[in-house]
Amino acid sequence: MKTMIVWFTTTMALLASPAHAEDGAPTVPQFEVDAFWPKPLPNKWILGQVSGIATDRYDRIWVVHRPASLTLRERAAEQNPPEAKCCVAAPPVLVFDQSGNLLRHWGGAGEGFQWPQSEHGIFIDNNDFVWLAGNGKNDGQLLKFTMDGKFVLQIGKQGEGNDSNSTTRLGSPADVAVDVAAKEVFAADGYANRRVVVFDSETGHYKRHWGAYGKPPSDEKTPPYDPAKPPSQQFGNPVHCIRIDKDGLVYVCDRSNNRLQVFRKDGTFVAEHIYEKATRGTGSVYDLVFSPDQDQRFIYMIDGMNGEVRIVDRASKETLGRFGRPGRQVGQFTALHNVAVDRQGNIFTSEVNTGQRVQKFRRIDLQN
Repeated sequence: MKTMIVWFTTTMALLASPAHAEDGAPTVPQFEVDAFWPKPLPNKWILGQVSGIATDRYDRIWVVHRPASLTLRERAAEQNPPEAKCCVAAPPVLVFDQSGNLLRHWGGAGEGFQWPQSEHGIFIDNNDFVWLAGNGKNDGQLLKFTMDGKFVLQIGKQGEGNDSNSTTRLGSPADVAVDVAAKEVFAADGYANRRVVVFDSETGHYKRHWGAYGKPPSDEKTPPYDPAKPPSQQFGNPVHCIRIDKDGLVYVCDRSNNRLQVFRKDGTFVAEHIYEKATRGTGSVYDLVFSPDQDQRFIYMIDGMNGEVRIVDRASKETLGRFGRPGRQVGQFTALHNVAVDRQGNIFTSEVNTGQRVQKFRRIDLQN
């Protein structure tokens, strides 16, 4: 594969993938980081670990972060008396427009539902409902809200322990995808469990679940990932993302095992693809989204351990290009965690741990 060109100016980093991939493969998308997106938050607000990002059909950008991850120094203006002029933890859910203006905000504990101990993942379905998950030790629930933050449904409940074959509770779920036509919600379940689980998105009733390769999941301890050994027959922890493509196939990020597994909606195993096989640590397959063109030609895949966005041909699952590297400058990543894409093909990323930010990468090449 040809070498990616990377250069910097005083205001932004331009990240250009190869103009053409080898052997007639699709032209590789090119992106330019927007150093001024989003605009500064009001009210002395500051972001904690940003553990989810999504777009809706109006091209608004939704963010969920972890206020509790902020240090006392970062929340100095909240102290009594205030220890400094800034800052205050922002509400957990924030919505931005394309220019980076904050449009709305809500979230946190409320009546009738259990807010996650640790916020993780956000998804906006085609009926304009907002879904949230949580990877706290006792989180075993999914939450459904209106766009204005009105509570609609809780599936599962908080509690102790994990059970990858439970029909009533999840195990620190990481992510959600919704099939509105079938009225089904799919969960990447999760940080404690090792499965995909499906519920009725209207009633919350359990429907089915499966583990790696479509087999029944097990909670038996498995050895750490070893690139020299055959792939694990079980998902690792965490099962970190879930997406449904235009053909109705379900894509699951088995993060620590460096792999993407693809299924039919009934759990039938279709294919497996390994990325950056030698990577250890927290793994190479964190999150993914499909490009917004009608054919969904590309997959944009997040690699948190290597600190890069991977551009993958959806048909072949081959890597066409990549951008980013670990670092703290604009266009670099510290604990890269999630990805979203809007209808113009712009990419949005989020960072956890000490990253605590979101970034926008404009697509700058001609699109069909």
